Amino acid sequence: MILNAKCEMTVETTVPTAIVMMIEPMSGPAQDILKSAVLIDPMTPHVKTIDVFGNACQRVVLPEGTSVITADITASVPDEIDVHPTASFTPVQDLPDSVLHYLLPSRYCQSDLLLDLATKIIANASPGYEQVEAIRNWIHHNIEYKYGSSGPSTTAMDTSQSRQGVCRDYAHLGIALCRAVRIPARMVSGFLYQLDPMDLHAWFEAFVGGRWYTVDATQNQPRGNRIILAYGRDAADIAQLSEYGNLEMKGMHVQVSAAP
Repeated sequence: MILNAKCEMTVETTVPTAIVMMIEPMSGPAQDILKSAVLIDPMTPHVKTIDVFGNACQRVVLPEGTSVITADITASVPDEIDVHPTASFTPVQDLPDSVLHYLLPSRYCQSDLLLDLATKIIANASPGYEQVEAIRNWIHHNIEYKYGSSGPSTTAMDTSQSRQGVCRDYAHLGIALCRAVRIPARMVSGFLYQLDPMDLHAWFEAFVGGRWYTVDATQNQPRGNRIILAYGRDAADIAQLSEYGNLEMKGMHVQVSAAP
């Protein structure tokens, strides 16, 4: 399917403020970006760069006052995500160098503290994709999706105890549980067609069978039609907007539609 996606953020600064944005996707195995544009009103020069995870970033110094940042995207994406129930566990010694750091605990994903829970969840699953699916299924049925139940500092450990959260928390918990049993996992941000209510979305990917697979514990079945914005160890790496000054988010509007 070809999707049109748009994200509009209104921000306010009291002094000129440096920011880094991740709102412009890149083409890759999972998507073909047909059009991508980032506009800032009032017009402000911005510099494009690539971060250590391979994400496209835009660096800009916003002037004092109100700015409207708009990302306008058209992408060709698969209608379904790949599912491979028999994909095997990849031993650590066989992992590509670029994947190894996705085994480590990170700011929001304390995998070293969740081994006991992870071991219980995967008890009857075969090593590999079955374990990832057991983790996804457990989160889907045991964590309540509840707006306002978590905040910017909520971690995977917090979510495992409160049993509440939103997409970001579901992803963090899934990542931490996978890493706890030596399955590399990374966080993904982007757009999901027909998400209700519509917003930017977060999910995770797990590395089994020699490749990455999309995993979304907020959904009751595999869903494609996703536009990927960024990959990282957790939410700290993939924020749509990181500010280095005095900035307040006044509003954000997201829309995703099928192209005619």
